[in-house]
Amino acid sequence: MMVNEEYRGLVYPWGRKSPVNFGEPMEVAPGVWWVRFKMPGGLDHINIWLLEEEGGWTVVDTCMKLDSAKAQWEQLFTGFMQGKPVLRVICTHLHPDHIGLAGWLCERFDCEVWMTRSEYLNGSLLLSYTSDEIPKTALTFYKRAGFTEELMSSYQERFGTFGKMSEPLPHSYRRIVDLETINIGDHYWQVVIGQGHSPEHACLYCPGLKLIIAGDQILPRITPNVSVFPTEPEGNPLEYWLSSNTRLLDILPEDLLVLPAHQSPFKGARTRLNQIIDGHRQSLAQLYNHLSEPKTVPECFTPLFNRVLKEHEVHLATGETVAHLNYLVQRGNVNRKINAEGLYTYHANPNSQFIHADDVAA
Repeated sequence: MMVNEEYRGLVYPWGRKSPVNFGEPMEVAPGVWWVRFKMPGGLDHINIWLLEEEGGWTVVDTCMKLDSAKAQWEQLFTGFMQGKPVLRVICTHLHPDHIGLAGWLCERFDCEVWMTRSEYLNGSLLLSYTSDEIPKTALTFYKRAGFTEELMSSYQERFGTFGKMSEPLPHSYRRIVDLETINIGDHYWQVVIGQGHSPEHACLYCPGLKLIIAGDQILPRITPNVSVFPTEPEGNPLEYWLSSNTRLLDILPEDLLVLPAHQSPFKGARTRLNQIIDGHRQSLAQLYNHLSEPKTVPECFTPLFNRVLKEHEVHLATGETVAHLNYLVQRGNVNRKINAEGLYTYHANPNSQFIHADDVAA
């Protein structure tokens, strides 16, 4: 039953609080079914999308490697999906809640995983990090970012978790590329690529149904983590994030139904994209103003997060903070040095005028 709840410029056809019970599919458009899977942690769910075809199903995203998720899939196979096979598995990007059971599904149904090249290759690399030996470059990265001995010890304990949350990916894949069209059911779907949250995130846009399966690229009330990691310490993912979201503004209409990986479907794609872009613009401006005196990475948490972080939040907060700092460094607005303790310090460049907020994503 539609309720069309409005909140902060967005319209939620089924309300902001999901009407979907875990494991019970709901049709959101002809042949497009919404299934919610449970996950541990603060973000306690992921939305999976089942696309009905003649003779089978296309699955978009999979949930992470969990016995409970496998059991939920088993119930779908024999119940709602009526024993019809999975014909393909499309993964929007490489994070475990999206690819965690892709290998398991593909092996079970002898089908292909469809992913962009960067997501498949980077996902395969990260899944290989299952040993106890941490690369020296990773230890150097977090030391310079201000990790205490306690945080470093916690990182060492968690190292390899990515691989533990995902089944191995298939040894081959079907590559999907930006603006490619895929025929699924009675409609064609266009691949639209975003970057920043992950290397080459694939959204699926269906003009005929006026909807987009957005993965983590367009979430209604939260923004995905945009981080720098030890594998690419000089990376500038925030530049890609802002530019790709700006590009989506040129592609997507406002009245589109957005099917996100988390929270509830909504309308107002362009409104939400502008909110996301503006939020990062404001964060960059606040961070730049904060750097009138040299600061380490932990000393930059306050202008970005406006609260005291819990210990388990510091790891992702560090990556996101470095992403904002790298953006400013590579724009020439901030200088970076290594202090006597071996930590990176950041200082606003007195010879550089900060770019006006309206131009940040240009």
